[in-house]
Amino acid sequence: MADTVKRSLARNLISEAGVLIAIIALANIIFLIYIDVTSAENPYLGILTYVIVPAILVVGILLFLFGLLWERRRRRRAGVELPEYPEINLNVRRVRNTVYISVFGGVVFLLVSVLGSYRAYHYTDSDQFCGATCHTPMTPEYTAYKLSPHARVGCVGCHVGPGASWYVRSKLSGAYQLYAVLSNKFPRPIPTPVKNLRPAQQTCEQCHWPEKFWGAQLKVFNHFAYDEASTPRQAQLLIKTGGGSAQAGLNAGIHWHMNIANEITYVASDEQRQNIDYVKIKDRAGRVTEYFAKESKLKPEQIAAAEKRRMDCIDCHNRPTHIYTPPDRAVDRALVAGTIDRTLPFVKAQTVDVLSRDYKSTQEAVDTIGRDLRAFWSQKYPAVFASKRAAVDRSVATTQNIFRSTRFPEMKVDWRTHPDNIGHFYFKGCFRCHDNEHVSKDGKVISKDCHICHDFLGQAEGGTAMFAIPKKDFTHPVDLGDLTAVTCADCHTGKSM
Repeated sequence: MADTVKRSLARNLISEAGVLIAIIALANIIFLIYIDVTSAENPYLGILTYVIVPAILVVGILLFLFGLLWERRRRRRAGVELPEYPEINLNVRRVRNTVYISVFGGVVFLLVSVLGSYRAYHYTDSDQFCGATCHTPMTPEYTAYKLSPHARVGCVGCHVGPGASWYVRSKLSGAYQLYAVLSNKFPRPIPTPVKNLRPAQQTCEQCHWPEKFWGAQLKVFNHFAYDEASTPRQAQLLIKTGGGSAQAGLNAGIHWHMNIANEITYVASDEQRQNIDYVKIKDRAGRVTEYFAKESKLKPEQIAAAEKRRMDCIDCHNRPTHIYTPPDRAVDRALVAGTIDRTLPFVKAQTVDVLSRDYKSTQEAVDTIGRDLRAFWSQKYPAVFASKRAAVDRSVATTQNIFRSTRFPEMKVDWRTHPDNIGHFYFKGCFRCHDNEHVSKDGKVISKDCHICHDFLGQAEGGTAMFAIPKKDFTHPVDLGDLTAVTCADCHTGKSM
């Protein structure tokens, strides 16, 4: 009995197992930190170093403490008399050394915990953690992000923003997302728009200033026809960006919508906010105008009770980063850059065709693109294929890369999945409201006039010269009659024409 009293409470299997687990975890943490510092970044190494292994270390410590309590309770039940609190006699060398080691170990553990917590915080805010840890569901988003205009802006800059409250909210939301990934219950594709996205005023406007007035900006559109020569076409526009504030004395153009003196709210009847049934405009003088869509299926009482969204940057710039370029636009850009050789017969038509098809997997798409493009030129134009084999190979490789960066069969994601509201070429975009179909009670109409947002400077086809003076209207390559009666998206789908 005396030996039992003298023996340390830590001499039990549970505490000893906890000590062993803690020592192994601590050794692994030190080794993994060394690897993390000296090697290239790896998302799985980071989550292992700063999240998983530290959690195992904490489990080991908790097991050790639980073992002490369990052993104390066991001895008391056995009739062993134990003091209410541990006796610490610093006059005894063994006890003194134990205290010294415990204090030193506690300080080291505290410092390591602070360092680990700091690193874990920054790691969970890193782009690799956001985009590469959950590999399958985030592959489309991360790939598009790295090729986007915001590739130098961290994921958390838009999805979290500054402040502790949104950081905590994002991690709570991420807990369910982690469960969805582990249980393979995540949706394919990831739905948009994001419901709990932080308001643009607290994220986008940390860099972009809506009160800054911009004059008209030149925009050049390069297109190529689907004929044998892939004939180039070009259109030049002046985009009336605008903006400003009452203090600056300038508030006009497209960014009038985002002028802080104007308040626009609307009601959409679909999840992706493509069908706008109601628009309310309150100007800086406090005047209110309400517009109702002629073809709206919502009754007035439904509109009155519906959730109304305050218009912000994201309502037009809804794909500022995760951009999935349509096949014909992606090929046009490659033809301008020269990475696809325009001298190859029907190169625009053929590349857009193979990019537009639906495939079961990325690998199937890459293999089919290479096989079918080479087969077309080798069979239809054997002389061209033989003389321009290097150009064919380069064009094929570019087409395969376009597919890898814009279409993701495994997640059912492509340009059709997420409508892009900038402009109105492939989707309704501006025409969601500016369609001549939204009318107020006193007869005002949200106009569809093209010149509200831009003026045409000139057009050219093939080797012809640009017009020297601004044109009143755009001339379509195919006579469509009254262009105000149709929208671009009625015909332009991103696929072959």
